[in-house]
Amino acid sequence: MAKKKILFECQHCGLTTPKWMGKCTNCGAWDSFVELSEHQQEVVKQTKSSASAGSKALSINEIHEEEVYRFTSLDPELDSVLGGGVVPGSLTLIGGSPGVGKSTLLLKVGSNIASLGKNVLYVTGEESAGQIKLRANRLKSNEDKLYLLSEIRLEQILVELEHREYEFIIIDSIQTIYSENIASAPGSVTQVRQITFELMRIAKEKDIAIFIIGHITKEGSIAGPRVLEHMVDTVLYFEGDSSQELRILRGFKNRFGTTSEIGVFEMRAEGLVSATDIASRFFNRDSQQSGSALTVVMEGSRPIILEVQALVSESHTSNSKRQATGFDNNRLNMLLALLERKLEIPLSGYDVFINITGGIKITETAADLAILAAIISSFRDRAISKETIFIGEVSLVGDVREVYALDTRLKEASMQNITKALVAKKPLEKSTIKTFVVDEVTKLLEWY
Repeated sequence: MAKKKILFECQHCGLTTPKWMGKCTNCGAWDSFVELSEHQQEVVKQTKSSASAGSKALSINEIHEEEVYRFTSLDPELDSVLGGGVVPGSLTLIGGSPGVGKSTLLLKVGSNIASLGKNVLYVTGEESAGQIKLRANRLKSNEDKLYLLSEIRLEQILVELEHREYEFIIIDSIQTIYSENIASAPGSVTQVRQITFELMRIAKEKDIAIFIIGHITKEGSIAGPRVLEHMVDTVLYFEGDSSQELRILRGFKNRFGTTSEIGVFEMRAEGLVSATDIASRFFNRDSQQSGSALTVVMEGSRPIILEVQALVSESHTSNSKRQATGFDNNRLNMLLALLERKLEIPLSGYDVFINITGGIKITETAADLAILAAIISSFRDRAISKETIFIGEVSLVGDVREVYALDTRLKEASMQNITKALVAKKPLEKSTIKTFVVDEVTKLLEWY
């Protein structure tokens, strides 16, 4: 009699091993391994061996390039993040904290696409069809070709897809859907893997664009196993909390386009809509106080003027606080060490707080100079003119280095009536902004 094969699977990342382990060697999670049944082991084999057995290698010059067809969602910001529109046959995951507007956005987008004459299915596992209808009334998203299905069983969803042909499907949310053929709880690795595999098969076979909503944990990652992110074509995350008016949608994975673009949305009475007049939404020109400096960052091809706020106050504890919101905390510590070493500004006995307004997260180094300027401004209690911007990357040796797309940044600043710019190098193109070269951080002191 053949010996029964035993497999254990990590409930966070999907790693399988022949023996139980207290800590996963792949993702580092503790006490996350559970034993798989024989049926669950067959599911793992099926999803891992989905490639055709008869495929063979071809020369890259023999392969014909596939043209990517897209259709619009009638939402310019979402189309921009997706790379130009929705791709039929694609599987997209949208994550975000509760209340940030995931369901509201996709219900509106589903209505938009239905208005183009396409059949759209909205599957909800968390709310009833009546609750979705109430939201649709508020958003004015009632379209004849928008269909609602309140169901958490995968098999019943598949029956509906056989009953009517759809071109766009929304799953709200993946954590609530389960398959009756799998003996494990909804949201487990086996459930999510099999359900996502089935949705991916349907998307490719029937050329249906499917959007999946996923909740995130307090650490900011998609709740449940990370295997979900590896299986989908596109991963989008909402930044910002539900208390803010503006929400940022950022792409982290996109097989059909770039991941450098962002979408800026605004929560209104009619729902989450594309924001207008984005250029002036992230800084305030009315007040001029110490601890504030302006910079221009590039989000994909879009330049955005941001206000950097700093607060430096005497510390009343032995360990001074260093805290940043919207900026890398490790880089902040490096810049503070540079201030003490090169500019001889004693900050060891002070708490330093940094905030990037608007809820946006800075992912590039062009804001280094503005961070330093805001900190010095707060420390010396001297305000910086709102007509001045700071653009430059600061190195460990105290040099200020040039950043890419400087002319594009200055052009955007000029449109917002900025008159002065502190940069590492003179721009190539002529600008109405008067530029001052600051190639060393020590030259910052000349402005205070």
